[in-house]
Amino acid sequence: MKKSQIGYLIIASAIVWGAVIIIGCALKLKGTPYYDEISPILIGGAGFHLLFIWGPLGSQFRKNKEEKSEMDQSNS
Repeated sequence: MKKSQIGYLIIASAIVWGAVIIIGCALKLKGTPYYDEISPILIGGAGFHLLFIWGPLGSQFRKNKEEKSEMDQSNS
């Protein structure tokens, strides 16, 4: 398995578990007085994760892909 495939699997895993936690908490707390207290925390955590984890990780993957394509072109 290539390194890039492993990276994509890690990201997919994070997406799945993030969705499970957010949706699961929202469904369980819906209709309770705690929903309004917890939902901003969950939304803030998801937003923080998107901006500060996925952003740099995505740009690193893009950079690695561009470097690989440049190396492939120079080797051809």
